[in-house]
Amino acid sequence: MAMLLTSAQMRAIEGAAIASGAVTGDALMERAGAGVLAEVFGHWPELAARAGDAVVLCGPGNNGGDGFVIARLLADRGWRVSLGFLGTPDRLPPDARSNHDRWAALGPVLGLDEALAALGGADLAVDALFGTGLARPLEGVAARAANALAEMAWAEGRVVAVDAPSGLCMDSGRPLAPPEGDGVAAATLTVSFHALKLGHVLAEGPARCGRAVVADIGLTPGQARAALGADGVRALATLVAAPDPDRLDKGASPGAHKYGHGHALVLAGGTARGGAARLAARAALRVGAGLVTLGTPGPALAENAAQLTAIMLTAVEDGPGLAAALDDTRLNALALGPGLGVARARALVPVALGAGRPTVLDADALTAFAEAPATLFALLHSATVLTPHAGEFARLFPDLAEDLAGPATRGPAPSRLEAVRQAAARAGAVVLLKGPDTVIASPEGRCAIHLAAYDRAAPWLATAGAGDVLTGLIAGLMARGFSAFAAAKAAAWLHTEAARAFGPGLIAEDLPEALPGVLAGLLRAR
Repeated sequence: MAMLLTSAQMRAIEGAAIASGAVTGDALMERAGAGVLAEVFGHWPELAARAGDAVVLCGPGNNGGDGFVIARLLADRGWRVSLGFLGTPDRLPPDARSNHDRWAALGPVLGLDEALAALGGADLAVDALFGTGLARPLEGVAARAANALAEMAWAEGRVVAVDAPSGLCMDSGRPLAPPEGDGVAAATLTVSFHALKLGHVLAEGPARCGRAVVADIGLTPGQARAALGADGVRALATLVAAPDPDRLDKGASPGAHKYGHGHALVLAGGTARGGAARLAARAALRVGAGLVTLGTPGPALAENAAQLTAIMLTAVEDGPGLAAALDDTRLNALALGPGLGVARARALVPVALGAGRPTVLDADALTAFAEAPATLFALLHSATVLTPHAGEFARLFPDLAEDLAGPATRGPAPSRLEAVRQAAARAGAVVLLKGPDTVIASPEGRCAIHLAAYDRAAPWLATAGAGDVLTGLIAGLMARGFSAFAAAKAAAWLHTEAARAFGPGLIAEDLPEALPGVLAGLLRAR
């Protein structure tokens, strides 16, 4: 389980390691520079075979110190290095100053504009201007340098960012842009240290970072625990990984019957509105729920029966009808929202939540309470998952959405992670905010990010009905006994993996049908 750090947390871990005497700041800087070069030569092996021309841009802090190390190590390999420095040596932190002086004994320290003039002929550009601690937009020559690096990266040039593309808030992934909207770098490769930061995975982080990798600089989990404390470590955001295949393997309990794997009830809308709920129901069945029933108004039964075989049907006309259906205690997970209709959602959601069973609310089940979110929050319980997209999130949590929509003029900027963490605490339920950076938070503050970017990009998920399938996956996993938080994480991973397995041309109906192959792959790999 990969942890994701804020800038402050990373500084605390480094500071604790140095204070303990386990390592010096100069040693960490040397390891960082060597780690960047190892990743550069691994990513572009042709650069390891020959000396070339490099432009290294160094800033006024420890990120710049890493750049001085990189420049020196490149020169040791015979590279011709044009090093540009923003600042004055006497204002550098001690370790960065030491590495500045080591470089100055080898080659000239140019002004930033002078070094930028060599960028066009460079085989490699190194962005060591500003790292994770940047708190304000870049201006002047720094902004010009960031723009030049971005142009080179967008043109698929070799640009490596040391910890962060300069100008990117690494707590939110949002560019700290001046009013004119420029002054933010981009990279082809970004090398982080010890762990990824939130900004590498949130918002524009993946687009700006190109490819993000982690270089080991010798910091240990024990040093992280010492710096952050047990509570701090528990509160860290994590990156969602593949679910445990043993939990997904129905063969692990061969003596179980269908009810032993749960019975999910998906509520559908009226005539000609059942497609979204059918998608959710199919996904719940494919992910391993023992039984799935679609609850629909009487006039829509025949329409749905014509399209379903393994999924059962029952008439659920209204709130009292749902209450009667829930007398069957074997119905142990509910899904409401896809194609439900706003009026029908207002009638059914209170009854569903009143039953106290694991429940997923999506689409119309959320929109129905847009005018009175507090009414919904008063009904929710901790075994509920809300799955809004950005628009639905804004209707339920307008103040949090407004913070995200405003300009990011200072760092740390408001982030999707903090917004969802606050939303989950306010609602008293698990909240999953959909997107390429899907953020999932529990009421007690646990938080995870599922990333459909970098090598797990799945642009084909931008298709009608994909969210309905995700709702069904969560409901099916909760029917099987997953907690709300665990079900949301596992479903997000399976959802993306199914899209990646199918590839271009995907439509929502394909997602459940791709699941068997995904599940089989997980079981084979265990």
